[in-house]
Amino acid sequence: MAERSTAAVDVADNSGDDPLTAKADAATTDGVAKTQEAADETAQDTGSERRGGEQPGIATPELHSGHKLARRYRLEECVTRLDGFSSWRAVDEKLRRAVGVHILPADHPRARSVLAAARSAALLGDPRFVQVLDAVEENDLVYVVHEWLPDATELTALLAAGPLEAHDAYQLVSQISQAMAAAHREGLAHLRLTPSAVLRSSTGQYRIRGLAVNAALRGITTERPQRADTEAIGALLYAALTQRWPYESDAYGLSGLPKGVGLIAPDQVRAGVHRGLSEVAMRALANDGATASRQEPPCTTPDELSKAVTAMPRIKPPEPTFPTPPEYQHTTYQQGTYGRPPARPAAAAQPVMAPPAPLQSRTGKALKWAVSALLIAALGLGSWQVADKLLDRDKGAEQQNTQTTPGSVNKPAPESGKPVAIVGAKDFDPLGDGSEKPQEISKAYDGDPSTFWPTDGYYNAKFGSLKAGVGIILDLGKEQQVGNVDVTFLGGDTSAELRTAPAGSSSAPGRPDGFDKVASGSGSKVSLKPGKPVKTRYVLVWLTKLPQSDGSYRGKISDIKITS
Repeated sequence: MAERSTAAVDVADNSGDDPLTAKADAATTDGVAKTQEAADETAQDTGSERRGGEQPGIATPELHSGHKLARRYRLEECVTRLDGFSSWRAVDEKLRRAVGVHILPADHPRARSVLAAARSAALLGDPRFVQVLDAVEENDLVYVVHEWLPDATELTALLAAGPLEAHDAYQLVSQISQAMAAAHREGLAHLRLTPSAVLRSSTGQYRIRGLAVNAALRGITTERPQRADTEAIGALLYAALTQRWPYESDAYGLSGLPKGVGLIAPDQVRAGVHRGLSEVAMRALANDGATASRQEPPCTTPDELSKAVTAMPRIKPPEPTFPTPPEYQHTTYQQGTYGRPPARPAAAAQPVMAPPAPLQSRTGKALKWAVSALLIAALGLGSWQVADKLLDRDKGAEQQNTQTTPGSVNKPAPESGKPVAIVGAKDFDPLGDGSEKPQEISKAYDGDPSTFWPTDGYYNAKFGSLKAGVGIILDLGKEQQVGNVDVTFLGGDTSAELRTAPAGSSSAPGRPDGFDKVASGSGSKVSLKPGKPVKTRYVLVWLTKLPQSDGSYRGKISDIKITS
């Protein structure tokens, strides 16, 4: 009968061997702790772990997107297929969240070690590590379920953009060394601490995935686990400072060092490297050249490395940069008039006539009233004439303004139908795991109809009933008039909506309802035209129903064109 155990079950109940101290099988050498051999091994794995790059050897179980484990974990996408095991992005339908799953046959020679390593890592419960959620043997399969962090970025991707700032590199080595020191105190090692095993969250915290499990999957062991992990942290710091891998072999998208020169300090590889961090990297890598040139003892454990980092002077984060404020407009104020408009200049002085002598008689009073009445009548007649002239002038102005609105004189209306350039784009999956093929996003608007941006595969047209949709946010660079968006789909009719960020938005909204829905349509080529032109900087093409393609339901956008 199939056995099913949760991650909280004690390791001793299922395996007599500790995966961290067991000897490697005949296919695995004990030289992993040697830095150069470790570099060669990681460089070889980089190519073999690519999706679909299965190595000859043990057959990987026949699994596919939509397959469900334990009637709960639905497989979505295979991310690694290597040496008899596969790794998947999946969905926990019970808790409605994305998870990762490692799968291998129950009769695999490393199945026992993987189960033991996963259960040991689950017992650690340290939030600095990606948590193991389940470790199961069921239906001739062994699988390990772990957290999936959609908002996190691999260190590999961060380094592809360039070396890290000194403060970021300091945070990297500080957090990773402290986390690994805590793991080793509990008897756990990583042994596969590569750039792809380190994630940085959106809050700037670094997290480590694959503690003990990644090494067990590959059958990696060593007699000096602390030294191996310390050297690995040193290599990560070296790469963060220089954007180079500290060995002769290229690995993880990074160029290695020139052949024959040996290990040279980071501050000699790249100008401007923080000298203290360069020193720490060399002490962690700890070869003869490092100790001889730096006159510092090597760090042989993560705890020693953590203490060396703590002893450094604190590296402050870079000063925030702010946009240059607009030039100050000088305003002149008259003394005593701040807060109210300045007094109008006095009219030119007019000669003042002396009042006539008062008339005391009845005749004088009658004459005064008569003069007053005549003055009033004259003023009234003059007012009507002035008002009549003003009304005539206003009528002429209204006729003139039938073509233009006030304030728009000499400003031509925006031309419609002109192409609007797309300066950037990003995938938008806020209702799911946060990521939807971001590496292929540019293919949706590159002007080449043979390339396309695909969504993930789902088991029904409504995104597996897990979310309302996914899409692409298009950045127009500045607020512009949008009159029409033409979208070309591949694979069949696709339903989509056009949504725009509110006018004046300085950044794209983080939720679909933060955009205004202005148009919708369905087909293989959809013209999304708002009822009236809108002004916006951010345009969301929001897919709401997918066609069946490649054995699952998947959207494919091959071209997007925007006109004013």
